[in-house]
Order: sequence, then structure tokens, then C-alpha cells
Amino acid sequence: MLKEIYIRNLAVIKEAVIPLGDKLNIFTGETGAGKSILINGINAVLGQRCTKDIVRTGCDKAEITALFTDISEDVCKKLDELGISHDSDEITVTREISADGGSVSRINRRTAPVSLLKEIGSMLINIHGQHDNQILLDSDKHLQILDDFGGDYTLLNDYRATFRELQQTARRLGELKKLEQSRAERSVYLNAIIDDIGELELCEDEDDELEKEYSAAQNSEKTIIAIRNAVSAITGEEAANDMLVSAETELAGYTDGSEKLNSLYERLSAAEIELADIASELEAVADKIELDGNRLEYLGTRLGNINKLKRKYALDNNGLIRLYDDACREVMQLEGSDGEIKDLSEKREELLHKVTEQAKALFNHRENIAKRFTERVTEELEFLNMAGVIIRVRHEKGKLTVNGMDSVEFLISANKGEEPKPISKIASGGELSRIMLALKSVIADKDSIPTMIFDEIDTGVSGKAAQKIGIKLREISRARQVICVTHLSQIAVMADNHLLIEKQIAGERTETNVIQLDTDGRVDEIARIMGGDNPSRLMLDNARAELKKAEKL
Repeated sequence: MLKEIYIRNLAVIKEAVIPLGDKLNIFTGETGAGKSILINGINAVLGQRCTKDIVRTGCDKAEITALFTDISEDVCKKLDELGISHDSDEITVTREISADGGSVSRINRRTAPVSLLKEIGSMLINIHGQHDNQILLDSDKHLQILDDFGGDYTLLNDYRATFRELQQTARRLGELKKLEQSRAERSVYLNAIIDDIGELELCEDEDDELEKEYSAAQNSEKTIIAIRNAVSAITGEEAANDMLVSAETELAGYTDGSEKLNSLYERLSAAEIELADIASELEAVADKIELDGNRLEYLGTRLGNINKLKRKYALDNNGLIRLYDDACREVMQLEGSDGEIKDLSEKREELLHKVTEQAKALFNHRENIAKRFTERVTEELEFLNMAGVIIRVRHEKGKLTVNGMDSVEFLISANKGEEPKPISKIASGGELSRIMLALKSVIADKDSIPTMIFDEIDTGVSGKAAQKIGIKLREISRARQVICVTHLSQIAVMADNHLLIEKQIAGERTETNVIQLDTDGRVDEIARIMGGDNPSRLMLDNARAELKKAEKL
């Protein structure tokens, strides 16, 4: 529960230490005294949004610290997960708001993000303000209220798990079907790649090896051609050898008379023999050079095909191999997705059947809850001086959503003989406050939140209805701590711990103080609420009488 609140420099509150009891704590005070500021301070320490405007004028920062005792196992578990110690089952939660707009949050003096304060705060305190009455006017919120009353979320959680699995399956199936057309086009493209490259059956670095072999083969062919040409020049028609023979013949008849001519003739004869020998050796060399014309043709054709694909896909030899392998893998995956579509379609049908059956079970479960809900709320409304009000739950089947197939709306009839209609159309402000209190009352024992705060629960009510609200608040406070801000004496007299929010002028500044009232102080404050400032002795006597009457209720 909330044991104590320390506030410093929060709007008109300069400094205040506010002790709270474990039952019904009532705050009263004149209009504008600062009751809303107190609630804003509690909201701030619970991680709710706040602005720099709440910092007291002229101060650097505002500080709100709340001391919680007897914290629940769920809160302890959460703190353990975060490594935050909580000796003696107590924690302090602090929020500092700077005048420049920044803020710092702490749990047991350890810095914590505001989101964590909000999460922990939701486990510690349930605040009801006027805005909560709007929940009753929003039929979309009624299903949640009904589930909260039921308290058992097993069927809902099981349904949601199946529903989300169905959503994921349907989403994946839709994606695959949407990709079918592009997949078919992709498959055509990939198969063209496979046909193009696969036909060549490429090997790693094959083009380099082929280039070397082809270059060597081309060189051998050129060498043989050169030798053949050389031999032909020596031994062919009008070749060098024939010319030497002709030269010899011309000189043969004239060598006897000239030693010089004879020497030259002998040299010609020797040249003829040498050329014939050269030609013979060239032939021998040519015969030894290996040349496979078919191989050369094959090499040229294969290199041409490889180079053509390299240009087409702008890749080298090894890049073509990788492209081919990737295309083969992707084609297999695309072909396998057909099976996935079939499997997913079957799974979707199974899940749809399952989630429909779960939704029916959930609907029937809520139907039973709705009956108990109307009975309990009707009892509470009768107690709260709304005996003529009839409340109904319009419960219909609709489309499947994450919350089931249920459409729920609360209907009321405020006057006998009138058909129940949506709350938003006929409920007054006072009726909304009492209906919400009735709902809070029937749901109170379904959660583990130890503290409930009611701000302006008395809006639009007075007299006996106000007294009934006070009695109900005290009844709730016997099971958990209740904090209530009110301006009605019928509610204030029910307090176990009565605190006065009082505005005073100190020098040139306005200050708000929070005072824990004793018996005499309570009499004065109740009399003020009943009759205004400077109450008469009769009014004071009436206040004492009301306090004693409240003790006996």
C-alpha cells in the first residue's frame, strides 16, 4: 500500500509529508486548494506524463517521493528481475521534474526509466478519475470490463495464441501467393541461365587453361607453316636449290681454265648440298611438332562460347559457375514453395476451425460471465441508491478478432418501463460515477492491486446517493487501501484517515499544506463542507452527529 507521500515544490505545495492509512483515506479542502495537484503528483510518481508547469515558480525542480509497503509478490518478482533490492518489502519511488522540462526517476534510489515507473505503478495503484467515466461511454471498452470481472483469462489467452498463429500463417500464405506470378517469371529467367551455362559444364579457371593451350596450339601451327614455306623455298619450283643447279651448269664448262671459277663452282656445289641438307632437317623438325587440327578447332569453338557468355552476363569464368549454382538452388527453392503453399493452406484451414471453436467456447464463457456481471452490478447499483436502474449486457456474435467473436455493449434503463439503451445515450454524470463505482467494486476482488484512488467519484451526486458512495468506499477499503478526494460531507465522514488540503498566504506567496485531522479538526472540516466557513454551533453539532452515525454504519 501507499504509506507516505513526500512533495516538494509542486505547484503551490512548497513541502508536505502526507501519511496514509491502510483503509479509507479522504482528502477534502476548498475549491482551488490544491486537491488536483495532489493527484497530479501521484500520477507523476506513477510514471504518467507531466510538464514543467507543475514546478513551483522560482524553483529549479519539483520532487515527489512515494513510500510503498507490503508490496505484492508480483512487484517483488519484477524488482528481482531488474536487480532492484526491496528489503522489508518496501520501496520508494521518486520523480523529479526540472523547471527546464527534464525529469529523473528512481526506484529505491536507483535511476529507472519513466516507462518502468509506469509499469510498476500500474501494479501498485489503480486511479479512477473523471476520464475513467468515459470508458463507460465507449462500447469498445466494455468487453475488457467484462473480462476483468470474469477474472479467468485462460480461454482468452488460448484463443489469442491460436488467432495470432492463424494471422501469421495467413500472412505468410498471402505473401507466397502474391509472389507466385513473379516467381514464375523468375523461374523462366533462372532456367534460361541454367540452360545457357549448364550446357558448357564449366570448370574452375577453365578459360585460363584453354587460353594457354589454344595459344600454344596456334603457335605450333604457325611454326609448321613457316617450315613448310622455308622447305618450299629451297626445294620447290623455282626454288633456291634449282637455281644453284642452274648456276653450276652454266659454270661447268669454264672451270678448267680458271682457278678462281673452279673455286666458285665448288662453293656452289657445296651450297647445293647444304641447302638440300637444311631442307631435310626442316622436314624432320616439322614432323616432330604435334598438331591436332580437331583439337585446335575445339579449343577455338569452346573459348568462343565461354567468352560469349562472359560478355552476356558480365562475369568471368568462375562468376558464371557461381551464377549457375545460385540459379539451381533458387529454382529448387521456388519449386519447393509450391509444397509450402499447400502445407500452409491446410494449416490455415485447421487453425481457422480451431480458432472458431475456441471463439465459440469463449463466447459461451462470456455469456455466463455477463449473467453474473449484471446480477452483481445490479446489486451494487441498488445499494448506491439506483434501485430503479436496469443494466443489461448486449452480447452478440461478430467477426473474429484478437478478442474473439464477441460484440459487447452495456445498456441501462434509468426509469421503470423504459427499454435499456446504450449508456452513452442516457446516463447523467452522477449516474456514470455510481455505475463506475459499482464496476470498480465488483472487479476489485479480481485483481491484486493494493491501492485504489478515486478522484471526484462524487460528481453529480448528493444526499443519500452520496452517503451510499461513502459507505461503498469504506466497504472496499476493508479489503484494500482507498484514497478519495471529495467535496461531500457524506463521503468525508466515512474516513479512517482524514486529510485537509488547505491553501494559505505566506508573505507574497500562496502555499498549500496537507494536514492530518484529529477528531476536533474533522468536526470543523465536516461542518465547513456542510455549511461554509465560520460554521455555527448547530452546524458543528450536526458534524459531530454525522461522524458518530458514520462510525455505526
